[in-house]
Amino acid sequence: MTKPHRPRPRALSFALHYLQMVIAMAVGMMLLYPLWQLAVGGQPESAWVHRADVDSLVMGTTMVIPMAAWMRFRGHGSRPIVEMSAAMYAGFVALFPFLWLGVIDAGGLMLLGHVLMLLFMLAAMLARPAEYSGSHAHHSHAATDREPA
Repeated sequence: MTKPHRPRPRALSFALHYLQMVIAMAVGMMLLYPLWQLAVGGQPESAWVHRADVDSLVMGTTMVIPMAAWMRFRGHGSRPIVEMSAAMYAGFVALFPFLWLGVIDAGGLMLLGHVLMLLFMLAAMLARPAEYSGSHAHHSHAATDREPA
């Protein structure tokens, strides 16, 4: 006898979606970021590729790529993927003036940027709770790809 399928509580689906995105980001960071380091390793320390702001954007990109791919695989449309990607960069970009003014150093940028990234991602998800708490097996891209009227 087959057990009837009970849908997950929406809060659990929301939390699992967040966790899956964070896992995809961590995998990307572990696999893609070392490739960047290898590519620029021969550059002098004074080269622009070693600047903390550039490095943070590269780090963000290594996390955005697999996260966006995972969201597409899960059935999300372009608009939520772009919003989530922007949220991931926003934490670093918001800190650039503090880096440039010497208020924080490269380590502070990376630490605080990652914390803000997670918070901005959560905010993006909370702005569209139905997008992140429902089943994506029959997800409609039409509703999420259109601009609001």
